[in-house]
Amino acid sequence: MTDASETTASSGAGFWTGLLLTAGIAAASFALRAIPGVDVLSPLILSILIGMALHNTVGTPAAAKPGVQFSLKVILKAGIVLLGLQLTFSQVVEVGWLGVAIITVTLVATFVFTKWLGARLGIDRKLTELIAAGTAVCGASAVIATNTVTRGKDEDVAYAVACVTVFGSLSMVLIPLIETTVLKLGPIDYGLWSGATIHEVAQVVAAAFQQGEAAGHYGTIAKLTRVMLLAPLVLALGYLAHERTSGSGEKQSSEDKSGGGVPIPWFVFGFVAMVAVASTGVVPAAAEPWHQGLTQFLLAMALAAMGLETDIRKLVAEGARPAILGAASWIFIVVLGLGLVVATGAGR
Repeated sequence: MTDASETTASSGAGFWTGLLLTAGIAAASFALRAIPGVDVLSPLILSILIGMALHNTVGTPAAAKPGVQFSLKVILKAGIVLLGLQLTFSQVVEVGWLGVAIITVTLVATFVFTKWLGARLGIDRKLTELIAAGTAVCGASAVIATNTVTRGKDEDVAYAVACVTVFGSLSMVLIPLIETTVLKLGPIDYGLWSGATIHEVAQVVAAAFQQGEAAGHYGTIAKLTRVMLLAPLVLALGYLAHERTSGSGEKQSSEDKSGGGVPIPWFVFGFVAMVAVASTGVVPAAAEPWHQGLTQFLLAMALAAMGLETDIRKLVAEGARPAILGAASWIFIVVLGLGLVVATGAGR
C-alpha cells in the first residue's frame, strides 16, 4: 500500500515538475525576445531551441517526463484550438475568391510537390510530410499540428521546424527586397504574394508591413486565410494515415481515433469552432492581445517539450537531404505564388 502511494505521489510530482519546466522555457523564450536581434525569432522557435539545448547538455530529468508528455499532447492541442480565435470568416471574404483560390492552389501544389520530391530523394515519408505542411501552411504550428496524425519522431519535428525557420526567415528578408528593387507589384499583389508564400505568421507581418499599411493588412489576412486551411489538411492526412494502416495491416494508435475507423484529430473541430466564435464578434477587441498571447505561450510550451525530447545526434543523422527538400519546397512556393499573383492580377 505504501509503495503504491509513493508511486502515485512521485507521478504527480513529475507531472508538475515537467509542466513547470516547459512553462519556464516558454516564459524564457518570450523574455529573450526583448534582446535586439533575437526578436526576429518567434517564441515557438526559441522554445524548441532552449529545450534542445537543455536536453543535449544537462539532460531532461526523468521525473519530469509526465509533465513534458502532457505539454506535448494536451497543451499542444489546446494551443491549436485557441489559434482559431485569430481568424474570422469575414477575413476570408475580404481576400476575395481569386485570392483564396491562389492561396489554396499554392498550398496544395506545394504540399504535393514536396511529397513527390521527398519520395524521389528517398526521405522518410513522415519527415517529408512535416516539411511539406510547415512550408505550405504556417510554419512551426503546422508542423506540430500535422504530427498529431503523421506521428513522426521528435527529431523529425525538430528538423522540419528548423527548415521552416531558416527558409521562412530568408523569405522575410528577400521578398521585400525583391519587391522594392525589381518587381514593384503594388500593395495588394505584394501582400497576397507574401501572405500566400512566407512560412510563419510573424514573418509575414514583418515582411508585408515593410511596404506600407495596405500591404501589411492584406498580407496578414491572406496568411490567416492560409492558416484556416490547416484544419482540412490535418483531417485529410488523418484519413490517409488510416488508409495506409488499414491496407498494410499495421496497428493503429488509439489516440485521436473514433471507433476503430479513421483517426480523428478532434482538436481540429475545436479550431474551427473558435473561428466561428471569433466570426460572431462576441470576443471583445480588448481581449485579442490576451488570447493571442495565451495561444503563443501554450504552443511555446509544446515546442519546449518537443525540444526536451530531441537528440541532436539523431537530428544530424538525418543528413543534408531533408534540408535540400526544404530549400526546394521554399523556392517552389515563392515562385509559384508570385507567378499566380502576376498572371491573375488578383490585386488589381
